[in-house]
Amino acid sequence: MTAILGLSLAVVLGACKIVPDPEPGSENAASQTDEDRMAAKAAEIYDSRMVPYVAEKAIDLPALNAALQGGLDSAGQAHGVRPQAEGSPWNFLVKGQGTVVEASRESRAATLTLDATGDGRADVTIQLGPVIKGTALRDAADFIVFTDYRDQIEFAKLARALNDRAHAAITLPEGELTGKTVRFEGATTLRTATDPMLVVPTVLDVLP
Repeated sequence: MTAILGLSLAVVLGACKIVPDPEPGSENAASQTDEDRMAAKAAEIYDSRMVPYVAEKAIDLPALNAALQGGLDSAGQAHGVRPQAEGSPWNFLVKGQGTVVEASRESRAATLTLDATGDGRADVTIQLGPVIKGTALRDAADFIVFTDYRDQIEFAKLARALNDRAHAAITLPEGELTGKTVRFEGATTLRTATDPMLVVPTVLDVLP
């Protein structure tokens, strides 16, 4: 009888397949799309690293404008970050505040245009999204390095995922914003010293 029970148990165990839990980042990662993995990476670093990094490193807008008077490369070397590739633009972390001159909130590429110098003219555009242009957030952060990623396609999808996080974090009051004062922190990309300043915000507050 003991032999029969032992044989039966062996048959049952032999029919069972023990599947170990997958290691984090192995089987699950292999089954994820680039978009999934870069969205997860952006979620991992956005609040914990990106937002405090911008807060610490951002230069006041008047100071950046003054530096740009001496030329883009001079301003970039003092305050910016530029990828190693030849001809890459400079990326800056900037903070400031201004009066809303125009609020374009109906478009998927929604924006606020600010007068940040008090002359009544628009000089900074804040991107609200959900469509946010450029890779400024990714490229202005020196802790994000291209060689840590598989290829240019994956790296581009990280930039998109960071922009999506920035959009999701924006909360603005309903109603007319024109004439309101807005405080911002964020990233901008400049190819020349006179480029219009287009900011991806990590902080955007409407002041009382």
